[in-house]
Amino acid sequence: MRTGAPEVPATGVWAEVVGQPDAVGTLHAAADAARRQVRGEQVPPGAMTHAWLFTGPPGSGRSIAARAFAAALECEDPATAGCGKCTACRTVLHGTHADVKLVVPEGLSISVAEMRALVQAAARRPSTGQWRVVLIEDSDRLTEGAANALLKAVEEPPPRTVFLLCAPSDHPEDVSVTIRSRCRVLQLRTPLSGAIAEVLRERDDIEPQLAEWAAEVCGGHIGRARRLATDELARERRESVLRIPLGLQRFADVFTAASGLVKLAETEAVTANEDRNESEREELKTAMGAGGTGKGTASATRGANAALKELEKRQKSRATRSQRDALDLALVDLAGFYRDVLVTRTGSQAVLNHPDFARASAKAAAEWTSESTLRRLEAVLECRTALTQNVKPLIAVEAMLATLFTG
Repeated sequence: MRTGAPEVPATGVWAEVVGQPDAVGTLHAAADAARRQVRGEQVPPGAMTHAWLFTGPPGSGRSIAARAFAAALECEDPATAGCGKCTACRTVLHGTHADVKLVVPEGLSISVAEMRALVQAAARRPSTGQWRVVLIEDSDRLTEGAANALLKAVEEPPPRTVFLLCAPSDHPEDVSVTIRSRCRVLQLRTPLSGAIAEVLRERDDIEPQLAEWAAEVCGGHIGRARRLATDELARERRESVLRIPLGLQRFADVFTAASGLVKLAETEAVTANEDRNESEREELKTAMGAGGTGKGTASATRGANAALKELEKRQKSRATRSQRDALDLALVDLAGFYRDVLVTRTGSQAVLNHPDFARASAKAAAEWTSESTLRRLEAVLECRTALTQNVKPLIAVEAMLATLFTG
C-alpha cells in the first residue's frame, strides 16, 4: 500500500535501505520536518514525532532503516537530510556519533539497569548534533522492568530527544501496548528478490548468477543473502540442514541429526564470536594493567580478575544468543522446506522457498500426505517456540526430529 510519501532516490544514507521506497519517503519527510523544526519554522502536526517503532520480518532492514533515519536527523548538509558524506552521517552509520546511542542487545534480554542508565543519558541535551537519538535494536528483548523504565521516558520525552525502537511486529508479545501507543509505527516489508540481487551485484560485486541464487533462497533476509553469497561455509551449513528431512531413514538417525544440528549452531556461534571475545579479553587485560610490576600490582590483579569474570559472563550470554539465533535460522529453513512440499502437493504456482531443493521437495510430496507434512511443519514451529522458553536445545531438537521421522 502506498503511503503518499514522496519517493526518495536511493542515495546517501538511504542507499542501504533496500526495497522500502514508502518507508524511505516517510522517513526523509520526517527528517526534513525535524530540520525545519530546529530552525524554528512551523511544521505540520505529526510531521515529526519523538518516538518511532520500526517493525517488519527478519531481514527487512529494520535497524538499517533506523540508523539511516538517525543519520538524516544529524546530517550537517544544508541541502539534504542524509547526504551520507558528512562527518555526522558517517559517524552515525559507524556507531560512533556522540549524540546517538545504539543499544544492540548481545544477551537474551535488555536489563532494567541498562535501560535506566540509557534513559538518564537520553535526558541530556545534544552535545554536537541537532538531536539526541536512542536507537534500540531488538526492543522485543526488553524485560518488563526495562520496558517500564523506557515507558516513562517515552511518555515525557526530553526536548530534542528521539527514540527509535526496532521489533519484529507491534504485537503485544513484542512491544507492550503502552509503549506502542506512544510511537509512530513504520512497517517494513520483505524486500523482493530482484532488489536484493541488485544490491549484491552492484554494491558487493557478487557474480550475477550467485547473487540471483542467494536472493532467491535467503527468504527476503538481506544480511543472509550477503552471507550466503560470500561465505562457502554458510552455504554448506544450509545444505546440511535441508538434507535432514529425507535423511531420516531410521529412528537412530533422529539422534544423529539432532546432535549434528545443535553442534552446527554451536560451531557457528563460536566462529561468530571467537575473534571478538579474544580481542575484548586482551583489551581488558591491558586496561587493567596486566603485566605491570611494583606497588599496587596485587590489588590491580584482583580487580582485573573480577572484571574478566564479568566479561566472561557477558560473552557466555552472547554465545547463548548466537547459538539460538543460528539454530532458529536452521529451523526457518526446515519450515520452508515443508512449506515447499505442501506447495508442490497442491500444484500451486507459488514460488518455492528453496528452489534449488525442488527435486527433494517433489520426492517428499510424492511420499508424504498433506496431513503428515503439516504435522512435520507444526513440529518445527513448536521447536522454535520451545527454544524461546529456554528448553535445552538438544531436547527440543530431538523431540522435533522424532516427529519429522514418524510424520
